[in-house]
Amino acid sequence: MTAAAQAQAPTPTHSLILASASPARLNLLRQAGLAPHVIVSHFDEDALTADSPAELALALAEAKAGVVAALEEAAGALVIGCDSVLELDGEALGKPADAAEATARWTAMRGRAGVLRTGHCVIDTATGRQVSATASTTVRFGEPTDAEVAAYVASGEPLHVAGAFTLDGLSAPFIEGIDGDHGNVIGLSMPLLRSLLGELGVSITDLWA
Repeated sequence: MTAAAQAQAPTPTHSLILASASPARLNLLRQAGLAPHVIVSHFDEDALTADSPAELALALAEAKAGVVAALEEAAGALVIGCDSVLELDGEALGKPADAAEATARWTAMRGRAGVLRTGHCVIDTATGRQVSATASTTVRFGEPTDAEVAAYVASGEPLHVAGAFTLDGLSAPFIEGIDGDHGNVIGLSMPLLRSLLGELGVSITDLWA
């Protein structure tokens, strides 16, 4: 970048923190022109229960954002917390515990549709205000063969993602389509984030780096 271009580059009005270790969420934010710092909450996801998958996703997002917002290094920043679960047959499915569970998931999902629920929470640590909401996207799964499922599970990818799949990875060929925001399935809905920031009086364009 030239000196002239650097001089014209906007300066974000707020520092931004992503309370997540997800590289997919970080990439979505960067693609949208944001440059968040990452502080992982290390919140124990098994410590929370909820009456529905949507409520669980939201509660986890709020808990993770809250842990990070309370840290001294987050003072004055906007903290984003997110968490995703796949709802199938009314059950919330997070990351599979092992290869056997990932295989069972894909056996159950083949040829069916589930709903990916992602809770979003934004905390303005300067004011203490918090806003949150859940985005939902229907995912229609294809019918990979047993050999394809075995190869996918062996790759290790499904052990690190909610629902044992992702749109931006090796499982993409096994997804027939979605109804809703694709970013939400990857891990973060940018339109919903824009709306939540607006509730806090912050324009997402003011955060462009």
